Amino acid sequence: MSKGRRYEEPKLNIKKVFAVIVAIIVVIMFVFVVKGILSQNKKQGKIASKDYFAIFKDNKWGVMDEIGDIVIDPSYQEMIIVPNSKNDIFLCTYDINYDLGTYKTKVLNSKNQEIFTEYEQVEAIQNKDENNNLWYEDDVLMVKKNGKCGTISFDGKVLLPCEYDEIVAIEGIENALKISKDGKYGVADKEGKIIVKPEYMDVTNLGKDNKAGFIVKNSEEKYGILDFSSNVVLEIKYDEITKVYGNDLYVVKQEGKQVLVKKDGTEVLNSGFDEIIAILKNAENGVIYKKQNQCGVMKLNGEIALDSSYEDIKEAKSGILIAKKDGKYGIIDLEKNQKVEFKYNLISYDEKADLYIAQDEEFNNEIMDNTYTVKLSGILVDLDDEKGYLELRQNDEYKYYNFKFEERSTVDLFSSHTLFLSKKNDKYGFVDKEGKVIVDYVYDDATEQNAYGYAAVKKDGKWGSIDSKGNIVQEPTYNLEEYLKIDFVGRWHLGKDLNMNYYNQL
Repeated sequence: MSKGRRYEEPKLNIKKVFAVIVAIIVVIMFVFVVKGILSQNKKQGKIASKDYFAIFKDNKWGVMDEIGDIVIDPSYQEMIIVPNSKNDIFLCTYDINYDLGTYKTKVLNSKNQEIFTEYEQVEAIQNKDENNNLWYEDDVLMVKKNGKCGTISFDGKVLLPCEYDEIVAIEGIENALKISKDGKYGVADKEGKIIVKPEYMDVTNLGKDNKAGFIVKNSEEKYGILDFSSNVVLEIKYDEITKVYGNDLYVVKQEGKQVLVKKDGTEVLNSGFDEIIAILKNAENGVIYKKQNQCGVMKLNGEIALDSSYEDIKEAKSGILIAKKDGKYGIIDLEKNQKVEFKYNLISYDEKADLYIAQDEEFNNEIMDNTYTVKLSGILVDLDDEKGYLELRQNDEYKYYNFKFEERSTVDLFSSHTLFLSKKNDKYGFVDKEGKVIVDYVYDDATEQNAYGYAAVKKDGKWGSIDSKGNIVQEPTYNLEEYLKIDFVGRWHLGKDLNMNYYNQL
């Protein structure tokens, strides 16, 4: 058998050998570089792993992956928590005694192996925003050992040692954990760094992120404000501090009365209002106040800019206010000029898109630009600030627009999709990128393909699903009229309670 031409050469070509060695070294270096990049990208979450979801079937809980395959059989009485869908970490609760309030926990991976067994308990750190939307702190778990609490990362690294009495999320704030030790409270971040030492009687957030600082209470039941580096922003001497601040101004309470103060404690406003509810973006414009349960605007010198004759006022852009009068919302400026008529049930402003979203009595939406001109109308299905589009349902069709109100095709927006929703003769089907019909126009309703390749289809009042090639995965048999969002992964459909983020089968 021939060994190949190179070995039949009468002698070695030194230049070739050297070139081959160099080439091999370059390849090895390239492999290590690529491996390092991939490893780093993986750490940064840039490489998509499988997604995992809790599932519910026959009154039992389990876990599935993103194609609908069962990973953990539905056999648990309590919901299995998947704190991050990209990680195969599943927290199970069992042996629950509701009378005593006791329970046990264990953590499983996608191989159904128990992990983190060195701890007595392992729990996800639950949080929620002002609208009660639930989430779990990313890449950190609360653990217990010898009755004390600590935190670990998803790969098991100890972040906070087990020496605390309690560790919980500060509600509404990402990356800010309230820690308790010997009856005193402080703040740590999810990497285990102590932000505020546990030496206060209580601590909570000031604003909507951890960079805004924290309200603390000392042993004399006086309140102050610390920043993210634990520096004193407002002296700890007030009876109460509200979560209203801006432009280095803070709302405090002294002797039962609200006062607007500067960082150095100088009083700015102390009369003419019952309550200050917001500080305007431009300090010269003053504050939104309440008097006899009606809202108005007061300048920092005490002058009334808008009398308290509105049921609600919120600032959209600087000097532009969304106000409520006689049960309806409109838009005005600080000179009381009406920009939008008071006729809507709701109005909101999206700062990134720089547009206004109004809802009428029929729950239809009107989308206005920054000149208050109605540019689009329909039912707003989605607004994606990152991808820069709006999804509207108009005349039983789903339409997409960029923030310049130009219609966009789904092929442009969802380049990774294989199927695209299409409508013909009042029926829905799916086409490919070239417009070729893949799924005939036989459905009464349908959704666009989701991130996992599945689309929901509706026929005769029932919902089912198709895969990325248009094959039927689940015949339309589910009545989902009471569900807020229709979504399928394989034969599993999204649960009714969106906060719980689970899929089920009837």
